[in-house]
Amino acid sequence: MSLDPQTVARALRHLRKNDPVLRNVIAAVGPFGLKRQTNRYESLLRAIVSQQISGAAAKSIWAKLELAAGRQKLTATAIHAVSDEALRAAGLSPQKLRYVRDLTERVHAGGLPLHSLHRKSDDDVILALTEVKGIGVWTAQMFLMFSLGRPDVLPHGDLGIQSAIRRLYGLDALPDLETCQQVAAPWRPYATYACWYLWRSGDLKQIEQITSSKSTR
Repeated sequence: MSLDPQTVARALRHLRKNDPVLRNVIAAVGPFGLKRQTNRYESLLRAIVSQQISGAAAKSIWAKLELAAGRQKLTATAIHAVSDEALRAAGLSPQKLRYVRDLTERVHAGGLPLHSLHRKSDDDVILALTEVKGIGVWTAQMFLMFSLGRPDVLPHGDLGIQSAIRRLYGLDALPDLETCQQVAAPWRPYATYACWYLWRSGDLKQIEQITSSKSTR
């Protein structure tokens, strides 16, 4: 996904034109601010480390991993050289240790060529990443959005996206896949931009004013 001003402006024009609810969300949230994660291995490693623990706990483990690896920028080569004992001492559970080892060995040996994933389609990237222990579809979708910058990703299983759709579009329950796709149809081919705004909408206080302009579907 290109973050140059012209591309962002084109995407936001499309979203404002095709979805009145999102038009109000964009006005309330302000400028688009997605930031790309350039270290692909590190972004996947962070996703594994952060699973099912608090942000503070994940931050503590990450700092210990950096200390164990002797560097602030963690790479597959660096983690490959760290012993299992040191990784466990950093706070990784036995299950997460297996996940980290699987990811690290695949990248280190070249079986998962992260440097060339941008050449694959979205579906093929998801297929390649979900072969790694501990990486599911949601994590692969986050990688598509935040690491590869793909412009049209809809993580329909994300609770934040589901909650925002229910709140903003006046649904009685969290949307299923079909409903998410129906709501997102006007966003295409810029679903990633739309989802960023949906995540940010959780910080807004005047939701009633936004939802008063619901689009009919």
